[in-house]
Amino acid sequence: MQRYPRNLTGYGATPPNAAWPGGAKIAISLVLNYEEGGENCLLHGDAASEGFLSDIPGAAPWPGQRHWNMESIYDYGARAGFWRLHRLFTARGLPVTIYGVATALARNPEQLAAMKAADWEIASHGLKWVEHRDMSEDHERTAIQDAIRLHTETVGTPPRGWYTGRCSVNTVRLAAETGQFDWISDTYDDDLPHWMEFGDRDQLILPYTLEANDMRFATAPGWVTGADFETYLKDAFDVLYAEGEAGAPKMLSIGLHCRLIGRPGKIAGLMRFLDHVQSHPGVWFARRMDIAQHWATAHPHQRGTRPSQMDRASFIDRFGGVYEHSPWVAERAYGLELGPAHDTATGLANALARAFRAASMDERLTVLRAHPDLAGKLAAAKRLTHASTQEQASAGLDALTDDERSTFQNLNTAYVQKHGFPFIIAVRDNTKASILAAFKARIDNDTTTEFSTACQQVERIAELRLNALLASSC
Repeated sequence: MQRYPRNLTGYGATPPNAAWPGGAKIAISLVLNYEEGGENCLLHGDAASEGFLSDIPGAAPWPGQRHWNMESIYDYGARAGFWRLHRLFTARGLPVTIYGVATALARNPEQLAAMKAADWEIASHGLKWVEHRDMSEDHERTAIQDAIRLHTETVGTPPRGWYTGRCSVNTVRLAAETGQFDWISDTYDDDLPHWMEFGDRDQLILPYTLEANDMRFATAPGWVTGADFETYLKDAFDVLYAEGEAGAPKMLSIGLHCRLIGRPGKIAGLMRFLDHVQSHPGVWFARRMDIAQHWATAHPHQRGTRPSQMDRASFIDRFGGVYEHSPWVAERAYGLELGPAHDTATGLANALARAFRAASMDERLTVLRAHPDLAGKLAAAKRLTHASTQEQASAGLDALTDDERSTFQNLNTAYVQKHGFPFIIAVRDNTKASILAAFKARIDNDTTTEFSTACQQVERIAELRLNALLASSC
């Protein structure tokens, strides 16, 4: 058994209507990362200076040394950048979510007091602004708990949201397992919130952004002027706003850093962007906690059948009859690299079809021969499978006139004599008349063509059966 954990499907072609409050066409989340005083620094017990997200070109950590220039750039974010942003957002009455590094918050009590006075949400950005990728699970678990403890001591209330940023492959799971967080944002995988399951925990995920983010002032390819950032944000907003007007509202996260966007030459672009956005009706500026609360109420998680998570016996019991009297198809599909993408009817149909297509011609022929004749003797004797009974009834094949029944029986006999297997068609896609017309047209095909056509129809029948099976279990 192989299982692929990444979810490449998401909401697919039909995302849910976010139904933002007041019928808003878009939700905008302004996120201010507060990391100043929590970065790598010998003063903080680290082995090297910080090398990430500053205006120093090509910056790299200095092992065993303090980097005075790097420290002073971070200091600017706390001393000047934060207050410039605070004035901007409070003057406009805009709600903000702080991603607060716990040690940074502890070293910046005046800025923390201003955040609280403005009623900004203060979420946890980890214990320190450091990499988690090389931490052992135990180390990272302890770091998360220490972040919660220090955040609670410093802020006065425990954090309800979490974003690490420099995370490991285990971070989201470990944060979810605490049961502490209403939302976690260490993903970049969607324009809408979504749920993830970790054991018994249903965890709401609010995807974040690394592109609508001022960090690109400090990375390549990136922004050079405030106008670069402004243009990108406007384009992102305009596309999402238009989608919202068309009935598919989305969420736009905007990532900010005090030491970057807080510089006067950069913040001008953000100001012009806000002017643009605030000239539009139907824009919901919200803290991430408000978005999370709305989503949990409007779109609560519902657990359903997850084929990729079933044990072998349950999988075969549930899906072994999808290919008529041929459980071996499901058994072989179970051994494929299944994952969240196969937890839908379309995805699971593809996995079963792969197993069927990979089988020998003789094996596929046994599947064709396992199918009953249309309106044949088994139907008359009520010996069809439940699925076949419903399918034939859906096209009215259980209520034929004597002449119609005679026609079908004659065609059945002639078809089997010529091709060696029953005539197969996805009856749910057809009417009695179209089935009869296809029967008369296909009977004269060569057997190679009919074998291929019959196999395709078997796959379509399986897809329709899976649609019904999974719809009834969700």
